[in-house]
Amino acid sequence: MRRLAAELGAGVMSLYTYVRDKEELLDLMIEQVSDPGHELDDADLLGLTTWQRALMLRHPWIPEALPNRQLSGPNMLGFLERGLAALSGTGLPGPAKMEILALLTGFVASYVTNELAQARIGVTDSERVREHVDRLRTAATSGDYPELAKVLSQGVSGPPPSFEGIAERMIAGLVTGQPSPST
Repeated sequence: MRRLAAELGAGVMSLYTYVRDKEELLDLMIEQVSDPGHELDDADLLGLTTWQRALMLRHPWIPEALPNRQLSGPNMLGFLERGLAALSGTGLPGPAKMEILALLTGFVASYVTNELAQARIGVTDSERVREHVDRLRTAATSGDYPELAKVLSQGVSGPPPSFEGIAERMIAGLVTGQPSPST
């Protein structure tokens, strides 16, 4: 609140004339930046998650602000409506649709948090994955991790999957109960 007050050239206490607390302010901020206009009118779930990712990359404070937040402004309700419309032909019950949308939003927030952290420390996905696989191979040779050794014996190569590739697999698994084949 202090930083916002300073940026606005106002006193901290004067902000409380307009909002109850920091939580309400965050709700209003998320609502303000979350208007997709007509960009998402016919979007499928992949389009919605891709839009969310772009939004969170433009406003990197959003992923940290989202947990336990109950957003009900017109922009967020519009996004929710688009998500439910994208799931309308699935035959899933309403609660399952809401869970899927919440899980996808959580995935996007986590993915973006990781992207932002990588950008801060200057490590690429490829470098990080290669280093991680090397550590896993070392651990697997101990004999203590036979399932890991089996997976690694099948080969772990190529570039890390894209955001869209991971999102498509998640969407397929959540909607059908069966993961899509790895691409």
